[in-house]
Amino acid sequence: MTIDSQRVDGIDAGDGRTVVVGLSGGVDSSVAALLLKQRGWRVVGVFMKNWEDDDDEEYCSSRQDLIDVMSIADRIGIDVEVVNFAAEYKERVFAEFLREYAAGRTPNPDVLCNSEIKFRAFLDHALALGAEKIATGHYAGVRPDPAGSGRVQLLKAEDGSKDQSYFLHRLNQAQLARTLFPLADLYKREVRRIAADAGLHVAVKKDSTGICFIGERPFKEFLMRYLPPQPGEIRALDDDRVVGQHDGLTYHTIGQRKGLHIGGRKDGKGAASGEHEAWFVAAKDIAKNILYVVQGHDHPALQKLAIGVEQLSWVAGKAPHPAWVYTAKTRYRQPDAPCSIEHIDSTHCTLAFAEAQWAVTPGQSAVLYESRVCLGGGVIV
Repeated sequence: MTIDSQRVDGIDAGDGRTVVVGLSGGVDSSVAALLLKQRGWRVVGVFMKNWEDDDDEEYCSSRQDLIDVMSIADRIGIDVEVVNFAAEYKERVFAEFLREYAAGRTPNPDVLCNSEIKFRAFLDHALALGAEKIATGHYAGVRPDPAGSGRVQLLKAEDGSKDQSYFLHRLNQAQLARTLFPLADLYKREVRRIAADAGLHVAVKKDSTGICFIGERPFKEFLMRYLPPQPGEIRALDDDRVVGQHDGLTYHTIGQRKGLHIGGRKDGKGAASGEHEAWFVAAKDIAKNILYVVQGHDHPALQKLAIGVEQLSWVAGKAPHPAWVYTAKTRYRQPDAPCSIEHIDSTHCTLAFAEAQWAVTPGQSAVLYESRVCLGGGVIV
């Protein structure tokens, strides 16, 4: 198999050095391992087992993923180790995930999973194996700071539709300096082509979604097993009318439209669904257990020109300059929005946007960028 060398020049030559690659059983991590081996790295694969509760075939694909990993490793010609980080995952990621939901916020488990498991527990394990670097199939990039500061920068991927720097914004200098992202300059279609040309059967495997390491499953039913229902009123924010009942603030998020079971009713007395504009979740009163909703996608209550951000984490190890103009995402898949830092200290910052942002959600991450460089961010409050 031949690879367009111009597309993978960003991968350092290995010269026999050891890199440990996190293999998930998908096409992205498989191609990452393949490219590194072809660049002269001694590649060791690690398959992480991080979830054991109700690990059945219906929702958790880990058994099939492991079979795929072993098949890929045999095809590429690398060794694979299976490691279990279930205890670390439950303590560092899942416990925080539940705490945030219980507090009425909507956390992003992928962000915490990356910083605590994939680039902490996994990195520690790889270094213990004698690795010089780790690598994953994330769509992101890392490079030395062109200004010569001695630091490294986290970059957006070439494939903007797949860029995952948003989920990696909490990584620090020590983690990034040890990390390779072989897919940084590749588009997804190229990754699948490389896999197909190499005879890897995962070339056509569907991308995984769902909760990090837990898999795809009915989310509300899953959450109810850990956070029991607490029914309460759904009220219209504009006039405080009761328009329905919810079974728990935990199960709802800002901007949510589906699953409210109040259709398009305007009077709250059963008018035909669709007769008026749809309802959207706009706010939660945790103390009174009230879910507030508004009608219309563009309702003012769903628009925010400024947001507060806490639990700050800056890739460079220091905060960005407050007077400059940046872009930010307040959720994954959102286009970059121009913003400025209105206030910043060691624990909190306020971002002011040029245009109002829709359905900004407490618990989600606000991530700051300067062109292609991901600066870091924090949790929206």
